[in-house]
Amino acid sequence: MNLKNIFSRNRNVLEIINGNHIDAGPLTRKKMREIIKRREKITGKEFDKGYELIEKYPRSVSIFGSARFKNDSIYYKKAESLGARIVKELKYAVVTGGGPGIMEAASKGAYEAGGVSLGFTIKLPSEQIINKYLTDYVEFEYFFSRKTLLFFAAETYVYFPGGFGTFDELLEIMTLIQTHKINRTPVILVGKEFWTPFLDLFKQKLATENKTINMEDTDICKIVDLEDEIIEIIRNAPYREE
Repeated sequence: MNLKNIFSRNRNVLEIINGNHIDAGPLTRKKMREIIKRREKITGKEFDKGYELIEKYPRSVSIFGSARFKNDSIYYKKAESLGARIVKELKYAVVTGGGPGIMEAASKGAYEAGGVSLGFTIKLPSEQIINKYLTDYVEFEYFFSRKTLLFFAAETYVYFPGGFGTFDELLEIMTLIQTHKINRTPVILVGKEFWTPFLDLFKQKLATENKTINMEDTDICKIVDLEDEIIEIIRNAPYREE
């Protein structure tokens, strides 16, 4: 691979990979303006549709996690059970990204328990298939608007193990809470064996050794594996005013 050619300032081609458009060369100011205007128009519509959906269901729980877990995974089964209990016992809506894996599991639990299962889906070249257990959903083109609505749609955030996307969503919500951009809200991590090494890393490398965060910032999220305890945390969490 010729790295010199990849990063050349004179290279002005458009590559298409798996349906995603990647501008490999420098953009003209005119082209940049056109892209910004287009994205502004699209995200505006996405925010409107997403807010209309949220407004119908004032109390909800957002559940995140990998799209790759199959229905025989212990985490899939836990997410399905939790989704069912949230709608049956608390009468809250369950909100997910609307795709497979953990999202499908939580949606399935809520749907089959007769509750509300909402999806904020995203257009992707692979993995993101809209699951069949949604009672209502909005499709997004951009992660930015989708994540914003997922964050504002819930009284509690529950994170199962996942990959880059799940970590992106977790670290963003932790940053928003740390910087007081949103009110402190319960952030629950399900899966002690998975999450403990990462929290230990935050405490040791970030808080203790380098002091890039305060130790109390690591308390923004909490590892909870007991379903009864998760339900009680959600039950006692503050909720949005009407």
